[in-house]
Amino acid sequence: MKVLVTGGAGYIGSTTCAALEDAGHQPVVLDSLVLGREEFTQGRIFYRGDVGDRALLHQIFSDHPDISATLHFAARIVVPESVAQPELYYRENVVASLNLFAALRELGQSRVIFSSSASLYATPDDERVTEDSPLAPSSPYARSKLMTEQMLADLCAAAQANGEPLRGIALRYFNPIGADPARRSGPYLEDPANLLGRMLSAMNRDTEFRITGTDYATRDGTGLRDYIHVWDLAQAHVRALEGFETAFEQAAQAQGQPSGLLIINVGTGQGQTVRELVQAFQAVAPRALQVEEGPAPRGRGRGLRRHHAGAGMAGLVAAAQH
Repeated sequence: MKVLVTGGAGYIGSTTCAALEDAGHQPVVLDSLVLGREEFTQGRIFYRGDVGDRALLHQIFSDHPDISATLHFAARIVVPESVAQPELYYRENVVASLNLFAALRELGQSRVIFSSSASLYATPDDERVTEDSPLAPSSPYARSKLMTEQMLADLCAAAQANGEPLRGIALRYFNPIGADPARRSGPYLEDPANLLGRMLSAMNRDTEFRITGTDYATRDGTGLRDYIHVWDLAQAHVRALEGFETAFEQAAQAQGQPSGLLIINVGTGQGQTVRELVQAFQAVAPRALQVEEGPAPRGRGRGLRRHHAGAGMAGLVAAAQH
């Protein structure tokens, strides 16, 4: 299957391209390279440009009329940056996605898989969320993801009402870490925002690693998160692609009516605290990490206690295996 992958030169997008190829699919990469790495596109069909450029999108589909699905990763993702520059996030995450979805609808496309975020959820009392848990996005980044989901839902609903084929799946997840096991791609930012990347950067630079927030209602006072290996996350996107039709058939049977957008959580169901991850890192690192503690940053929510349950993925995995 030929698949358009927006943001396919980025961390998660490039890893998913490798997983697609391993599964026998062909990615067509669209990336502006503002944040992505050109070397991650080598050997792949690649278009450099903005995901919101509708003329370019029409050209891509003219060049590759056999594209049958779109995986949408392209986005800004740094929470503190979104707090400081919300207009950047609403323009590049929301407006650009609207142009993409509108172009896909114009082109008669039927399958969109949107790489969303579990940061949309409110902090639960029991540290666990499902697809039906309350939403309370606490940063412009998280709100941009929710807005994009809502736009996609509205466009899919309008398409269905007009007899058009557009449908979507939104995958919500927390904290991808790690790299492609075959080392074809991986983390690359000099100043990474994710926890593991920050620890590696601090160790390599011989600087202090700062634990931000130590008074949360967790087992050791530090933030609790469900960390998912990026290769598992890439495989989840491939399963969503391969199980797309079956997933909608099962959803229609369960709900009694067809749906335009499916929401699916992706996670391990096992949370680790920041201190636990630091301890695990210290146990295998070639030299000691200098650790200091400080207050939680703005935009991080009231508890950082979200424990992400991914039960909704089971149906897709089963469907893709048949």
